[in-house]
Amino acid sequence: MDVLVLLEEAPDPSPVLARVDSVPGFTFERRGRDVVTLYGTPSTESLALALAAVVESRRAEGYGQGAFRHLGVWPGRGAVGDTAWRDAVTGELVTRDLDIPLAVLTDIALRLRDECGPLLQRLVAGLQMADWPEGMWRGITLTFDPDEVNGTALTGAGMDSLLDTVRLADGLSYEYEGD
Repeated sequence: MDVLVLLEEAPDPSPVLARVDSVPGFTFERRGRDVVTLYGTPSTESLALALAAVVESRRAEGYGQGAFRHLGVWPGRGAVGDTAWRDAVTGELVTRDLDIPLAVLTDIALRLRDECGPLLQRLVAGLQMADWPEGMWRGITLTFDPDEVNGTALTGAGMDSLLDTVRLADGLSYEYEGD
């Protein structure tokens, strides 16, 4: 799974921390990608919460090839959004609301920060670098294997596998070869 982490200025009246969107891969040569957009000044906490929303949203009913997900990560509320996919049998568009409680996101985010704190700090530092060309989108790609996260409940073994994969990932990449 590829996660593109972007940085944008905070929307003025909104307290939203991040937005998580999925872009499915429709061919075998191209994997799907999740796009995490952090708003305002990024922190390891906001990045960890957004990545926790990515991991937990992939466990939602209906995830599969061709599923789109759109979530907002809110302080005090968790992640709220929806997922949509085309039913393989009927061809109808199916949608489901997603509501991931803050307690679930916080638990996953704390484990990510405990296990991958230096990687998350490097990602945040890369987004905050002053030498980005003016007018350029600030974005860094992180890659890990979604098959390492199994089941509907967070298990220590499944999360440990994910964290091992994230630790070994090539975290700071300014170019992505499929864009």
